Amino acid sequence: MNDDSNAPGLSRRGVLTAGVLTAAAVAFPAHAASAAAKPAIFYAPHQDDDALGLAGSILEHKAAGRPVYLVLVTDGRNPDLAVRMNMDPCAITQWPTPHPCAAGGRHGLDWPTDGVSKVVAARTAEFMASAKALGVDKVINFKVPDDGSSDSAYNKMVDRIEAKVRALAEQYPGASHKFTAGWLERTEAHKAGSDVAYRLLNDGTISDVRFNHVYAYDRPEGDRADGAALVLNIPSAHMKLKRNAMYAYNTWDPGRNLYALGYHSVPEKLEAAHADPREFVHTLPSDYRPGRFK
Repeated sequence: MNDDSNAPGLSRRGVLTAGVLTAAAVAFPAHAASAAAKPAIFYAPHQDDDALGLAGSILEHKAAGRPVYLVLVTDGRNPDLAVRMNMDPCAITQWPTPHPCAAGGRHGLDWPTDGVSKVVAARTAEFMASAKALGVDKVINFKVPDDGSSDSAYNKMVDRIEAKVRALAEQYPGASHKFTAGWLERTEAHKAGSDVAYRLLNDGTISDVRFNHVYAYDRPEGDRADGAALVLNIPSAHMKLKRNAMYAYNTWDPGRNLYALGYHSVPEKLEAAHADPREFVHTLPSDYRPGRFK
């Protein structure tokens, strides 16, 4: 397919839909990692954050010969996605022609609405397809329940994530750790990751830490770099791979447990990231405040 987001006849919203049918089945060759290089460990709070705002940085590290490990932090449970999968027609109605949902707007499944039993497995299948497209060296699944609905639940989630990140830091001394900019993203699982980084930086467990603002694509294009320490301009070859990782999140292939859940979750973010060949890297602010959003 033509992967140019400015191709005639395709709107920004239409391009992502155009690539959904086969991309998740495509594997791309990974660059050889140096045996002596310390790994770069990327932490995706949910399935879809990897393709949305980490993929260009992942590919940059791969091209530099570093081993890249991709961590799925939470299980991604989400009752709203189960409800959406049970709808026919699809609730994504703001772009009617062509319909952006990979099922063409028709699904009408009969999933339990606990947001766990069907949603978690299907979202994780998308995550694995995305990781394959990016050619990461290792995938690690923390399987932390995504529950920050109260202060006590949030603190428990942070403690669970901290224990697992601390174990990785001990297993891979000298690794760099790449989180998302949770203090900017107003989502408990994202904020929990940056709280963990704050703790481990302060006690000296980790030192090489960066934060990608994966929700920057909610902002107007001209404002997305505000506050960033680094704007990564993604080369066209890497952007093609990043887009293929995104397509894993809008592929309808029930035989492989792919139901385009990422697209049903964050369509506007994915469309904006598909059109913008940049990622936005932050450092922890000096006035950082840990804790659940109030």
